[in-house]
Amino acid sequence: MKYKKKTHKAAAKRLKVNAAGKVFRMRARYQHKLTKKRPQYKRQARRKVEVSGAERKRLIKVLNMP
Repeated sequence: MKYKKKTHKAAAKRLKVNAAGKVFRMRARYQHKLTKKRPQYKRQARRKVEVSGAERKRLIKVLNMP
């Protein structure tokens, strides 16, 4: 009997995969205590960041993507 692979739900909520198969995540350290951080950094933190090579392969498995 074969079992279906399941998506890791915590990872699915934090990561997005675009049509090209690239994995994107939010930047770290920009959730709270934003008053002491520079506006430039806060603007940059709003953008999503692409996950790098080896990490990407592992996350694609966790997210159950082809």
